[in-house]
Amino acid sequence: MKEALLYERVGAAKLRCGVCQLRCVIPAGGRGACRTRLHHEGRLYSLIYGQASSVCIDPIEKKPLYHFYPGSSVFSAGSRGCNFRCPGCQNYQISHRALDTESAGLQRLEPAESVALAIAHGCQGICWTYNEPAIWFEHTLETARLAKERGLYTAYVTNGSLTPEALDTIGPYLDAYRVDIKAFSREAYKRIAGVARFEEILAVAVRAQQQWGMHVECVTNVTPTLNDNPAMLRDLARWIRDALGAHTPWHITRFYPYLDLSHLPPTPVAVLERTYAMAREEGLAYAYLGNLPGHPGEDTYCHGCGRCVIQRRGMAVARTELADGACIHCGTRIPGRFPGAGGSARQRA
Repeated sequence: MKEALLYERVGAAKLRCGVCQLRCVIPAGGRGACRTRLHHEGRLYSLIYGQASSVCIDPIEKKPLYHFYPGSSVFSAGSRGCNFRCPGCQNYQISHRALDTESAGLQRLEPAESVALAIAHGCQGICWTYNEPAIWFEHTLETARLAKERGLYTAYVTNGSLTPEALDTIGPYLDAYRVDIKAFSREAYKRIAGVARFEEILAVAVRAQQQWGMHVECVTNVTPTLNDNPAMLRDLARWIRDALGAHTPWHITRFYPYLDLSHLPPTPVAVLERTYAMAREEGLAYAYLGNLPGHPGEDTYCHGCGRCVIQRRGMAVARTELADGACIHCGTRIPGRFPGAGGSARQRA
């Protein structure tokens, strides 16, 4: 066990966790909602420090991150557990079912080992993904510090549930914040994630971008009957434009039936295309369609001249027409972080 970094005492016998926005108040011997944080003898401990369920070398596009060192390879790692209860979770086996036993399917992965493996395999960075990285906080923080010392970029693929104080703790060491924004109403959020209050998710995403200079991209998995209301999606597009900026990438992805949502159909392509067109109407220059291999909505088009500057095939970059991060046709600089574009890894896009 590893003592948690962020918690406080509540009365004489309880502790409040400060890592995620649920802020669980945990009695002696109890665990938080994520089931990975234990109150033991007056202290709060992480049960998953250095415990990995999944390790892989991925293209950065898989996250998806499209404007953050496209074409690069990233060392990806995840642990187990989650603080959300999404009924259609695609990673259920590690997010929830693995909690039934303490060590099923886990391997020891020290922070220094993550960095060494990333470098040995030619990766440009490290990403924490597959399950919610907030609950793996102590491990990801220590790894991120080591990664920055060795010149690697760092990224979170997150449901956005970090508290402001947790974000501020890891902020100096985290470069990219790929955040799910699952809906834009409390009712829809409750249906799709098991939590209703989403306003702090939005506020922390803005804080990541504006206070810490992280590169932010958003994902919404459009799920039939749960979060596909056109008016709500339009409100979400407007929020991204106004709060994060018109050049913030928004990935509009296709839902596929799974787990407790197996009775729903895949998202109709026409619904996704209408949402994509709406996002462009609302001024989002870099809306994308996801889980639609070969669709032109996967590609990047220059907001200056409209030419395709990054063509993708699945999770691979097939062709680029950029020079130092700028369109070769009109010279417009594409927002984001690109190889050879100058500036350090901590430079805001």
